[in-house]
Amino acid sequence: MVMAAAAQGVNEYDLLVIGGGINGVGIARDAAGRGLKVLLCERGDLAEGTSSRSSGLIHGGLRYLEHYEFRLVRESLIEREVLMGSAPHLIRPMRFVLPQDRSLRPAWFVRSGLFLYDHLGGRRRLPSTRSIDLHQSVEGEPLHEEFTQAFEYADCRVFDARLVITAALDAQARGAQIFTRTEFVGAHRVGARWQAQLRDVASGQAVQVQAAALVNAAGPWVGQVLAGLPQSASMQRMRLVKGSHIVVPKFWEGDHAYLVQNNDRRVVFVLPWEGDFAVIGTTEVAWRGDPASAEIDAAEVVYLCEAVGRWFRHPPRPAAVLHAWSGVRPLLEDEHEEASEVTRDYLLELDGEFRPDGLAPLINVFGGKLTTFRVLAEQVLERLAARFPGLPGPWTAQATLPGGDLPDGDLAGALAQWRTDHPWVPPALASRWWQAYGTRVDRMLGDAAGLHDLGQDFGAGLFQREVDYLCREEWASTAEDILWRRSHCGLHMTPAQRAALAQWLQRGA
Repeated sequence: MVMAAAAQGVNEYDLLVIGGGINGVGIARDAAGRGLKVLLCERGDLAEGTSSRSSGLIHGGLRYLEHYEFRLVRESLIEREVLMGSAPHLIRPMRFVLPQDRSLRPAWFVRSGLFLYDHLGGRRRLPSTRSIDLHQSVEGEPLHEEFTQAFEYADCRVFDARLVITAALDAQARGAQIFTRTEFVGAHRVGARWQAQLRDVASGQAVQVQAAALVNAAGPWVGQVLAGLPQSASMQRMRLVKGSHIVVPKFWEGDHAYLVQNNDRRVVFVLPWEGDFAVIGTTEVAWRGDPASAEIDAAEVVYLCEAVGRWFRHPPRPAAVLHAWSGVRPLLEDEHEEASEVTRDYLLELDGEFRPDGLAPLINVFGGKLTTFRVLAEQVLERLAARFPGLPGPWTAQATLPGGDLPDGDLAGALAQWRTDHPWVPPALASRWWQAYGTRVDRMLGDAAGLHDLGQDFGAGLFQREVDYLCREEWASTAEDILWRRSHCGLHMTPAQRAALAQWLQRGA
């Protein structure tokens, strides 16, 4: 794709964005929507790094209040409301039960924090906090009898990788070029422009592009990108922290989640996932290697199981773990020794602010999280406004993401109406499709009028029609891309089924 563009002489851009995680695609989307000519390059798959290895939450960060990060929490809560409106098919409310242990945090302290959480961000769409008598409620049934009180608050779940993919689709629809499996090699300033070298990962073929501005949104690889910019230097120090999650059979009834406190003062999420499963996370372990090689270790599995066992009567044991993932988060270095206390805020570092001498600007993005990607992108474009006179103002707060144009944001109503016209689609499959594609589901299905039109069945409701669509329109090329980042079908398939999909894709390559 890069090579074809270069052969046609299409190699000059207003903005080059490095990194295909949530921040990179958010910046590319915002910039393209303002009329800039944008190229985004990602050396792997979109969301292959940290952005697909999160807890999958759109939230204000309740525990950040304990560290007095009120601005970050308020910004995140406001963004939670915005994103619920822009992607109602991907982002859904979830109830969180926070059982109390007075020896960790007193009830008045938690209640005060939840009051702030309810009111800092102008909550409109979600219910307010309530108290729960655990001995009189279903939420208390799976917990040890010694716990008598809990609070329930609301936040949101999201399929993190699909949020990235969907934002990239919007960026492309607005004119951005998205080049996956295209590595950034290096760049240097030539007058008022950047001369950058990219390389196709598969073929090794190189191409040069020029850009008026460059954004380094490489996440935990931000330092590696800086190493390829010899004329640039950063004053920021990053701390890389590995966070791991485990998937186990679900061990409570209901669609609510739990947030439990550990005796090291960290908190652990216990989330319903994919019907009969649960996700438990996350750990926070210092990381010094290549972020791409991060994997969960035995100590982390034991830590998560023991943290849950402190609260639940029948917690999972390490042998029950069915799947796990680890991601490396780039946190801004500060004075705190414990990783759990390091700020989750982000910082934008501008190198070469546009001046009459024509120095080409570079913006390095440090930190960030799923919830704040849209407002972070706005701030990046604000920093670049001097470089592009006449640049239009912010627009994304009122825009829906592809597939999110549901009447009144009502996913259940839209799905029910669609099913009357597609009675041949099994209910579980229809629900998965709509939660992934929203109103783009018909684009994925094309002219299919029955299951017999969907082609080969790879298992777990994954048909050839969907695989073809993902490869054609969503940059997928491997089984991992499809089974874990475009869907979660991999969890429901046998090893033989997953291998068969990989072989099928290789034959079609």
